[in-house]
Amino acid sequence: MLAILKKEINSFFASPIGYLVIAIFLVLNGLFLWVFKGEFNILDYGFADLSAFFLLAPWILIFLIPAVTMRSFSDEKKQGTLELLLTKPISHIKIILGKYFGAFILIIITLLPTLLYVYTIYKLGTPEGNLDIGSTLGSYFGLLFLVAAYTAIGIFASSLSDNQIVAFIIAVFICFLFYIGFEGIADFTSSRFIEQLAMSTHFKSMSRGVLDTRDILYFLSITVFFLMLTKTNISKETK
Repeated sequence: MLAILKKEINSFFASPIGYLVIAIFLVLNGLFLWVFKGEFNILDYGFADLSAFFLLAPWILIFLIPAVTMRSFSDEKKQGTLELLLTKPISHIKIILGKYFGAFILIIITLLPTLLYVYTIYKLGTPEGNLDIGSTLGSYFGLLFLVAAYTAIGIFASSLSDNQIVAFIIAVFICFLFYIGFEGIADFTSSRFIEQLAMSTHFKSMSRGVLDTRDILYFLSITVFFLMLTKTNISKETK
């Protein structure tokens, strides 16, 4: 598994993909949070608060993570190397986890520079340090779990097709459905059960600074569910 993980990380940074993902995420967030006038602009908001970043980041990641994961299995299928990979003395789940953690680590590296936002808001607050640390940490934890779920969905979508664009579109659709789609359906049907299926509901709950085990179990369940679906798809390739 570690060999596959290292191969994935190396492949990201051996090509422009890794650098491009980091640059796009930071530039888009930087422009919306500090340059463009609007509801996301922190300086116009008037409060020492990072809620605008945590409101914006999930939407950018809905497109960015599928762009990272779309090649995971699609590229292997297209080049005909997937069958060779599956014949190696390593379990299918370890292959999947190697690719999964490779993409996950890249996104974590992408998020690390945003800690500078925390320091900046901390310094800009009046008085200095006037920042809700609990809520900020909770939001970052929520974002990590959201990234974990998005990445699992992206890996699953990549296992469905040998076309990277198709894999990208499928991943974006499923991420969108789980993040906000179920919440919209719940508002229409007034169903509490459907509302609990929405990632945004659990992410907002964690953003309040309260780490509820129900929210953590929800994200872990979604992650494991899509990784198991990926294993089922990959197993079919050997039959």
